[in-house]
Amino acid sequence: MAASPGSAPISSTSSDASPEIRPRRLIYGRRIGPRLRPRRRRLLEERLPALRLDLDDPRRARIDPRALFPGREAFELEIGFGGGEHLVWQAAQHPERGYVGVEPYLGGVAKLLAALEEAGLDNVRVVVDDARLLLPRLPDASFLRIHVLFPDPWPKKRHHKRRIVNRVTVAEFARLLAPGGELRLATDDPGYARWMLEAALAEPRLAWLAERARDWRERPADWPETRYEAKARRQGRRPVFLRFRRRAEGARAEEGP
Repeated sequence: MAASPGSAPISSTSSDASPEIRPRRLIYGRRIGPRLRPRRRRLLEERLPALRLDLDDPRRARIDPRALFPGREAFELEIGFGGGEHLVWQAAQHPERGYVGVEPYLGGVAKLLAALEEAGLDNVRVVVDDARLLLPRLPDASFLRIHVLFPDPWPKKRHHKRRIVNRVTVAEFARLLAPGGELRLATDDPGYARWMLEAALAEPRLAWLAERARDWRERPADWPETRYEAKARRQGRRPVFLRFRRRAEGARAEEGP
């Protein structure tokens, strides 16, 4: 997740949106990387204001996906979408659903905007901020699926508190999932994989869907490869794919595999 302020603000051309993308202090990480190319800067200036959910806007104290996507009844959330390839694929596969993507790094947001423009998709909204600032503003049982794919593992022990997947956020994910909804986590860091699994198994509202080793070693067919997964495989690291289902209200927790 991002943390340090970036360079100069990017002006907005929308009169009813926040007048600029202001570099602000996030919880951890970076916000603006190498200099953006002109086309991507144009996308941030011209297209982002219509899609962005500005958490500094007092009108965003509560964010209901049903209000963001009129006429749609199912919604998904992706935290840390990177370049947006997974988010765009899912949005294209399910145009009847609304998607909220969170990414504090503006380079990744610009890549997502380019892909959305090319695909002609209108069912994605973007939060350019830290996900931990968004989660409390969302209503219970908002999402059919939540995706957190290859987040920064923060491998040093003194940095573990920075991990986006932990018992506090997993409890929020459980709250935000509709009964029967699914939490999908992925990492190529063995220590983070154990950490994720421990956090999710400690949440009584979630049930681990793995029944055999291949269930966490292989991606489902409706889960495309991301650039982070491809990089991990090139470098000889084996990704882990964890899937959890939101139990129905009142269902008893059972032992996982």
